[in-house]
Amino acid sequence: MERADLDRFLFAPDDLVIVVGQDGLVANTAKYLDGQPVIGLDPDPGRNPGVLVPHPVEACADLLRAVAAGTAATERRAMVRAVTDDGGALTALNEVFVGHPTHQSARYRLACGEEPAERQSSSGVLVATGTGATGWCRSVWLERRSDLRLPAPAEPELAWFVREAWPSPATGTSRTQGRLGPRETLGLVSETDGLVVFGDGMESDRLTLSWGSRIEIGVAPGGLNLVR
Repeated sequence: MERADLDRFLFAPDDLVIVVGQDGLVANTAKYLDGQPVIGLDPDPGRNPGVLVPHPVEACADLLRAVAAGTAATERRAMVRAVTDDGGALTALNEVFVGHPTHQSARYRLACGEEPAERQSSSGVLVATGTGATGWCRSVWLERRSDLRLPAPAEPELAWFVREAWPSPATGTSRTQGRLGPRETLGLVSETDGLVVFGDGMESDRLTLSWGSRIEIGVAPGGLNLVR
């Protein structure tokens, strides 16, 4: 199966999934799984970081036998989940992004915890896992010289950042970063028609928010079951 077919493929609960490619292909696949074991194979060692595809292709047969026998070592990686008020849902391994598809300013009300919501205008909101904290999230974190501690890959917590929040008489910038624990969520109410929500860079598989739509983003139940 090719990457482009992922959003149309139905994985069965007892499937064993083998991903052959770059690390990002594991992230693209993970959002469609529900705990199935994943073997990541690197077909071009030395060119990929190998974080999510740690095994050479030649190891595949031994890994399959180990998984079948129940002796394979696995690592659980936390994921992020976005749920809209009309029942739409999206899960990602690295990060979820909320923003305008044409890169115009996204307008929304943001709320986290018990504090009152803040109306914002920004380039979008990024909510990342510990796995995602090594990618796009880390770039944002470094650029703003943030002192926020990023979560570890298996840690059931998230980090969130507002990108380029704009201060004006109608919009604020007092809440532009934070962490979310296992039972905490970041809430956004759209004040723009056509805001999009997508995960791990797959814009083709996205949720669309109309004016007044609400979305809650938090730690996903379960997670990626990666064979180590």
